[in-house]
Amino acid sequence: MLTGLTLTEARAGLEARKFSARELAQAHLDAIGRLNKQLNAYITVLPEQDVLAAADAADARYTKGEARLMDGLPVGVKDLFCTKGVKTTAASKMLANFVPPYESSVTARLLDAGSVFLGKTNLDEFAMGSANITSAFGSVLNPWKRQGDDAALVPGGSSGGSAAAVAAGLALAATGTDTGGSIRQPAAFCGIVGLKPTYGRCSRWGTIAFASSLDQAGPMTRSVADAGLMLEAMAGFDEKDSTSSNRPVPEFSKAVGKSVKGLRVGIPAEYRAPGMPEEIAKMWEQGIAWLREAGCEVVDVSLPHTKYGLATYYIIAPAECSSNLARYDGIRFGERKDAASLDGIYERTRAEGFGPEVRNRILMGTYVLSAGYYDAYYLKAQKVRTLIKRDFVQAFEQVDVLLTPTAPSAAFAHGENMDDPVQMYLNDIFTVPASMAGVPALSVPVGLDSKGLPLGLQIIGRHFDEETVLSVGGALEAAAGFAHKPTLHAEAGV
Repeated sequence: MLTGLTLTEARAGLEARKFSARELAQAHLDAIGRLNKQLNAYITVLPEQDVLAAADAADARYTKGEARLMDGLPVGVKDLFCTKGVKTTAASKMLANFVPPYESSVTARLLDAGSVFLGKTNLDEFAMGSANITSAFGSVLNPWKRQGDDAALVPGGSSGGSAAAVAAGLALAATGTDTGGSIRQPAAFCGIVGLKPTYGRCSRWGTIAFASSLDQAGPMTRSVADAGLMLEAMAGFDEKDSTSSNRPVPEFSKAVGKSVKGLRVGIPAEYRAPGMPEEIAKMWEQGIAWLREAGCEVVDVSLPHTKYGLATYYIIAPAECSSNLARYDGIRFGERKDAASLDGIYERTRAEGFGPEVRNRILMGTYVLSAGYYDAYYLKAQKVRTLIKRDFVQAFEQVDVLLTPTAPSAAFAHGENMDDPVQMYLNDIFTVPASMAGVPALSVPVGLDSKGLPLGLQIIGRHFDEETVLSVGGALEAAAGFAHKPTLHAEAGV
């Protein structure tokens, strides 16, 4: 079925004219029509005539021999990227009716590459969350189920809608954003590939901000080769983003399949967290064995400041969030709620526009930035962040990549861990350090746990060395041979 293809398979099929871009787009629209009410993966589905018109334009380019990198490939767009003329909500009541008059740089690049946008995928409100339960438009359902258990599982977050859509066949691929693990953790929970590029590799312009020194766009796909292909289309220098890196964009897709023989793979001692489930530890050991068999040299390394990563993140990210979200006051930006006074407008607009998790993080961030606490918390956190980054730089003097688990567990059920914010924040314990350091990291699905749920391993690389990360990811993917499908997917019962 067309909805079960990878990007690279679909592109090959389109080039060989085995099917048309219109047929490919229609198959995905039909799948969305069947499954989106259950999964809630999309907040906004684009009008059918617009989707099919874009597909027809791609078909015309294939006929003329002028096909582009992503021509005719149907993708979902996380509803954090501004899309011209299409509602962009950040999954918040505050932006429930916001229609941008401009296109984000990342989505503009994807459109230029010929991508066919299907719609805007659901997420945690303003990308704040690890379970996709904070969206003002309802929680997202993970298409996977535990064996013998019908409990609804979370897809991870914040890019849970994108992960669920790709896993269930409602898009060939989707964009995500990663601040502390929001691409990699949902990719692991949903059994797909998720790549957080180096900070600055993809432009942040036109992407609604959470924490500006951490936010980074990246691809969520069904294969490592697809992640390389899509990153090639998304990446590039952007003069509108002062944090964008002016570096050439390699042909990332060609990195997959290269020999990894002789590469040094570091195993950080600090990631062997106390209380780590045995299944996660065994899968990690299996991943180490697979890479050793592929010719890699395995080296033990230390990242001594890793233990401070999560605490540091939950000072810096809320601080930046409180600053970025200050603009939503109902006067300059945001859905205004009228009141008798100006202060009343501010209070009512923000109280009704923001959900509880966003309000929590704004309060936490405002506190650590306030007089008397700035030096004690925020300034100290910035110093520790420098030490975390230095740990990675020193480790990469000894090794080419690091291999770790992606998440400390498989997907959990709606209602589990929900009343314990610390437990929820611990979901990002393995992903946050790479975000703090700004290095690229890739999650690859490698197997199932005893309950039939997917588990992922994470490959972390040097700054701007996504090619090596993708090469090692491809070797891990080939060894694992992960081909499992979730309970709910577009091909089931068709």
